[in-house]
Amino acid sequence: MRLGVLDVGSNTVHLLVVDAHPGARPLPAYSHKADLRLAQLLDDAGAIGPEGIDLLVGTVRDAMEAAEDKGVEDLLPFATSAVREASNADQVLARVKEETGVDLQVLAGPEEARLTFLAARRWFGWSAGKLLVIDIGGGSLEIAYGIDEEPDAAVSLPLGAGRLTSSWLSQDPPDPADVKTLRRHVRTEIARTVGEFSRFGAPDHVVATSKTFKQLARLAGAARSAEGLYVQRELKRKSLEDWVPQLSAMTAMERAELPGVSEGRAGQLLAGALVAEGAMDLFGVETLEICPWALREGVILRRLDHLPTS
Repeated sequence: MRLGVLDVGSNTVHLLVVDAHPGARPLPAYSHKADLRLAQLLDDAGAIGPEGIDLLVGTVRDAMEAAEDKGVEDLLPFATSAVREASNADQVLARVKEETGVDLQVLAGPEEARLTFLAARRWFGWSAGKLLVIDIGGGSLEIAYGIDEEPDAAVSLPLGAGRLTSSWLSQDPPDPADVKTLRRHVRTEIARTVGEFSRFGAPDHVVATSKTFKQLARLAGAARSAEGLYVQRELKRKSLEDWVPQLSAMTAMERAELPGVSEGRAGQLLAGALVAEGAMDLFGVETLEICPWALREGVILRRLDHLPTS
């Protein structure tokens, strides 16, 4: 069957269309993405303003047309941090449903972490042993750990790269004092969760998902995305620690000229790097591997698990 996942995230609205059936690997058929940056459209009261709602409605409508054109028979629409934490989330969801017919399901932060963990587990398999999975989104950071397909621990922290950039790094290039303050804030937040994971023992394999980690790994010398999904890509903490001071001294435009860094994400890259560095340091991770699958694939896999096999 042809499934569609509509992911309304803090940075982008992404429609992923796959051909899938239970027991088989989902095969990507089409991808439609729009940079909306909802996390940056929140007003002082934490609400998505009228312009932002209009943009979201229009973007969802476009995605629905694309899904129909591609023959999607089952659409799985969901929203994450930006909508979840908006003070007018109910109003936003009602407008989207009224004008597009799409009933966006808002995922709780820990559920995001669990679904991303499921995707990583399926990608790496049982031989990976105890997995620690780290995901940096636009609005939140998700961390999950476990030996099965359901993690033993899963948390979500308000440490997304977009959120932190807009709240803490207002200058371009950033003020060194602001970078130092943000670094301290990030590490304080992450440190509060470490004990919840450490009681389960050291992981056998540490993996990371998200555009932020992929770009950081590319900076550190990992293979280009054009070389395919099955090329192993790693990020070493030492390489990341070497890059953070360089990113801190650059403007967003200068970062956009780095290999693998998109113009749309360049402004957020420093904040993302500070979160990645903090997580790897506090969890004692020297090297992690980049996982091609993440939340969207987790949503698809969960749906397939609930389909009849005949």
